[in-house]
Amino acid sequence: MIRIAVVGDIGCGKSYVAKQFGYPVFNADTEVTRLYKKSKKCYSKLKKKLPNYITSFPVKKSELYKAIMSSSHNLKKIVEIIHPEVRNSMNKFIKKNKNKKFVILDIPLLMENKINTHRDILIFVDAKKNDINKKIKKRKNVNFKIVKKLKKIQLPIEFKKKQSDFIIKNNFKSNYVKKNVKKIMEKILLNV
Repeated sequence: MIRIAVVGDIGCGKSYVAKQFGYPVFNADTEVTRLYKKSKKCYSKLKKKLPNYITSFPVKKSELYKAIMSSSHNLKKIVEIIHPEVRNSMNKFIKKNKNKKFVILDIPLLMENKINTHRDILIFVDAKKNDINKKIKKRKNVNFKIVKKLKKIQLPIEFKKKQSDFIIKNNFKSNYVKKNVKKIMEKILLNV
């Protein structure tokens, strides 16, 4: 099985690109949302570490936002609790799909949390700042202060770009992205 990891800036279209490969995708953002809604274990740990903010189950995003805005240290506490759970879910996903030729990992903090292996194929999604900002503004309940704080815990974009095996330009037009994904898959298959 070949692991393809999609990396890039917040709002660059990683999840969209990941889906275009046509193989099973592990989406960390979806998993985090599921943990907040369904995991009493995560809730208990969050409540213990952030008793002034986390008050009820399921965990509310508004409470998490308040915790993050009050202190950057709180964001680290949240990441320390949530990421081991995300990693466990990813490992189960990989085990479940072990007979597939490829799996796609859509994990925003993949490199930061050292989830990637040296054998992973890293694909960087490159998009223009203006396009990214337009896309983020269209999201429901977007909080730009939270986006800024999240960017601070990420590795520099240029570093991720240099570490990547391939770069996909995303102009947010689906045919363009699909063609680029197809070209990359052809190159990967030639080297397998």
